[in-house]
Amino acid sequence: MATLISPTQFSAGADAEALHKAFQGWGTDEKSVIAILGHRNVHQRQQIRKAYEAQYQEDLIKRLESELSGHFERAIYRWMLEEADRDAVLANVAIRDGIKGYNVIVEIASVLSPQQLFAMRLAYQNRYKRSLEEDIASNTSFLIRQLLVGLVSSYRYGGEEINAKLAKTEADVLYESVKQKNGNYEEAIRILTTRSKTQLMATFNRYRDEHGSNITKKLLDVSSDEFHKAMHTAIRCLKDPHKYYEKVLRNAIKKGDEDALTRVVVSRGEKDMKHIKELYYKRNSVHLEEAITKTTSGDYKKFILTLLGKQLE
Repeated sequence: MATLISPTQFSAGADAEALHKAFQGWGTDEKSVIAILGHRNVHQRQQIRKAYEAQYQEDLIKRLESELSGHFERAIYRWMLEEADRDAVLANVAIRDGIKGYNVIVEIASVLSPQQLFAMRLAYQNRYKRSLEEDIASNTSFLIRQLLVGLVSSYRYGGEEINAKLAKTEADVLYESVKQKNGNYEEAIRILTTRSKTQLMATFNRYRDEHGSNITKKLLDVSSDEFHKAMHTAIRCLKDPHKYYEKVLRNAIKKGDEDALTRVVVSRGEKDMKHIKELYYKRNSVHLEEAITKTTSGDYKKFILTLLGKQLE
């Protein structure tokens, strides 16, 4: 369930006017920006953007970029984008980050549905006039290139059917791939990038039953390079994205990584953030909002807490 609290009825024109007023004078009224945009769903935000441009002949997103700064500006910017366009921006930033960004690309490609991933690739082409695949291929090499390109170009079957015999066979293939550092990685990549998520769950379960441990633990045992880490992330995202996101948040708060914190909250605030919050509390014995309050500050903190459903004074 979502944590975003948005009204069932609103006026895009009135919101556009209020935002324009917030930009006037010597300083921006950030409180009003948060109060409006932090409580509007994606469809409402797009209507506000259209209304603002019609009324003031100016792109609201560009105006926000000029009025705000730092992590607050970045969070607002990504929040204002439509989902596919936001994921395209996140993927492009990840590519430019090099090794540090590999897991973000894996995360996006593994969590999105086939339809969402296809929409993101189209958005990437529209925004950057290049394909996501060619940008990844131009900035990676060898096995990591095969895995990342395979993941982002995949269009998995979305049904619930399971082939038990295939699950056993491919569980054994994955076992041999991760048992030796010179394993059959091409086959492992093929399995991870083409099979349906339902079939993969059956394969991962069969792996655990046959070999006595989760495949992710085995990968961590032998992982000594970015390829193994990327495989580990892909499997975790495919198996249980909620647990994956909880750990991303935990690490982000521990390391003061506002980019990762923003990515999760902005991407999941309208989807399943409530479930992720529950897992965070269960794992850490502290509410996510409390942890964020202690490690962030200013308007950025207020905006993130608003997206998490916290009512601010």
